[in-house]
Amino acid sequence: LVPQVLPRVEELSELYRELSQHPQLNAACLGPDLTTQYGGKYCSLYTEWLQRDLARAENIKFCRQYLIFHDGASIVYSGPVGTCSEIKGELLSRESPSGTLKAVLRKVPGKEKEKEKEKQFLEVWDQNRKVKSIDLTALDKHGSVYDDDQFGCLAWSHLETHLLYVAEKKCPKTESFFQSKAPELGTSDEDTGHPKKEDAPLKGEQFVYREDWGETLSTRSVPVLCVLDIEGSSISVLEGIPEHLSPGQAFWSPEDTGVVFVGWWHEPFRLGLRYCTNRRSALFYVDLTGGKCELLSEDTKAVWSPRLSPDSCRIVYLENDVLGPHQKCNRLRMYDWYTKQTSTVLEAVPRQEWGTFPGIYCGALPGMCWAADSRRILLDTAQRSQQDMFVVDTATGATTLLTADGPRGSWSVLTINRDLLVARFSTPSCPPMLKVAVLPAAGHEAQAQWICLQDAPTVPGISWGIRTLQPPPEQENPQYGGLDFDAILLRPTEGPTAQKPPLVVMPHGGPHSVFTAGWMLYPAVLCRVGFAVLLVNYRGSLGFGQDSVASLPGNVGTQDVHDVQLCVERVLQEEALDASRVALVGGSHGGFLACHLIGQFPDTYRACVVRNPVVNIASMVATTDIPDWCLTETGLPYTPDALPDPAQWTEMLHKSPIRYVDRVRVPVLLMLGEDDRRVPPKQGLEYYRALKARGVTTRLLWYPGNGHALAGVEAEADGFMNMALWLLKHLE
Repeated sequence: LVPQVLPRVEELSELYRELSQHPQLNAACLGPDLTTQYGGKYCSLYTEWLQRDLARAENIKFCRQYLIFHDGASIVYSGPVGTCSEIKGELLSRESPSGTLKAVLRKVPGKEKEKEKEKQFLEVWDQNRKVKSIDLTALDKHGSVYDDDQFGCLAWSHLETHLLYVAEKKCPKTESFFQSKAPELGTSDEDTGHPKKEDAPLKGEQFVYREDWGETLSTRSVPVLCVLDIEGSSISVLEGIPEHLSPGQAFWSPEDTGVVFVGWWHEPFRLGLRYCTNRRSALFYVDLTGGKCELLSEDTKAVWSPRLSPDSCRIVYLENDVLGPHQKCNRLRMYDWYTKQTSTVLEAVPRQEWGTFPGIYCGALPGMCWAADSRRILLDTAQRSQQDMFVVDTATGATTLLTADGPRGSWSVLTINRDLLVARFSTPSCPPMLKVAVLPAAGHEAQAQWICLQDAPTVPGISWGIRTLQPPPEQENPQYGGLDFDAILLRPTEGPTAQKPPLVVMPHGGPHSVFTAGWMLYPAVLCRVGFAVLLVNYRGSLGFGQDSVASLPGNVGTQDVHDVQLCVERVLQEEALDASRVALVGGSHGGFLACHLIGQFPDTYRACVVRNPVVNIASMVATTDIPDWCLTETGLPYTPDALPDPAQWTEMLHKSPIRYVDRVRVPVLLMLGEDDRRVPPKQGLEYYRALKARGVTTRLLWYPGNGHALAGVEAEADGFMNMALWLLKHLE
């Protein structure tokens, strides 16, 4: 770096450090109601937060507790108790139904001198002490316990005598064909006292390929359901689950007679599962006594997020059609445990209209989503470019917007228990804050009174707004006409560029995802640096109805590209922005669009930064964990045994940005995750080499140990600094 740039580097790093310290509110749990000596009710609220620690280059987790005094209809008083403290080694935790016990899955480093591997312990705590600590690694009943939110669970039985969790199936020991060693003395069998024969290692099985579930789930292959008997400290792996299913998201059935779980089909082979709510799966019940496995839902759909009502009578869950777009407008279904009947509570919504329910686009239902009446549930979902909370009456399908009188932004349900509701709220200029309310009686939900338990100061120097755009007639989709789309514009209100700032355009990835008006670190820091930031929710985004989602497959590279370009041109016409200094930043499908735009509209943009971009769908299809995405978004049918013909290869290439590489003139910065399974880094390398061969200024950053999201704290921070400096350098 030249000397005059060094002060800017220090200024940038300090600004990033400051804004990255705002913590993310991650989880909340309400304790049981207690009664004061004066007859008033109160309960504790336990919250978990995540914060970037740049010095340690890791995300740290910490907890903070609050007290809530209420009379059942309103909150009388609430406030924090003590200070926050860091949580170390905790992978999963869950309070028991009564609130008197807590289960914790903990990782413990092995002893260095003995070269031990990391261990996993399952602990049980009461209100004063640890009452159980089970060394799961030493018991060797299974592999590592799953702590992800795709398969993982930690569920108490209703009687609080057993714990249910998901782990990797124990792999048999293997050895070389040529392994030789002295015979070992066997250990004694616990039941007979006779020497126990260890399972003989399998020869020639060392290098057998084990399929996994793709991006962020590369250590997940064959999940099994496991039960801990707390009193006996014994673990059993449940039997009776069909071999063609991978179980997860499990919980205890009413009366603890068995286990309800989601089973994903993994034949003929596993596809990437993360962010893919279109994988064939169903709801099952396995009986603990007979081991019989029973199908509870249709077996030709994709289901997830089953939630049991407080009265143990009903299970709600989300449902999609198999294959097609990875994310879409979901159905809400309900299974009655005693009548064995399944009903549809909410169908997918074709078109979003203000004043009506927008549809369900959430990745999961809240872990605790039922009201105390076992009739209403709460959920949050995208409503165009906002995220709002709704109450759903499962008996009638009626929906009520719970945040109608609240501020605009992004609302999320964290938990609800005994009708005490805990939520997270943020905006593009305000980091996450903690809010609580009492859920009003049915029919009066919109009257909820929100109390802010943990405020977050508004970040100065940022203004934002949402604008709606209508494509011109020549860009209308002939099958889905009349669709519009949104964009969120952040503007700096302070500094030398505030009057006419340069513009950074950010289309989202997916393509079926959405920017909602919540806190986002990169846009906020860029805005504080002096850039206006345009977040484009082109047609195909979630939150605008299923028709919008369905309009994009077969039209990627044209409809989405034209939407972004239309938005950029319109904003430059209507806002005081510097049209001579416009740049693109995008990741994944957002990178796909950025590479398209600098090739199709080279005169509009001066610089480009892309993170793990899709640049050639034809070369990606054979290397990604989601080959179905490549065909679906190109507009082609997908089947597991399909081999694209020459015309289909041509179509995939035709829709890819590599097609326009000869027209690219702007400097391009690429950031690639070495471990990306979704858009393998060879995609970015292919573009890098094509640009270098054509004399285009380009730079490539390679991040080991990072996947598709480049979510490691060090990669995220380094990525921002390099991005900001690249933009400042090439937009001068």
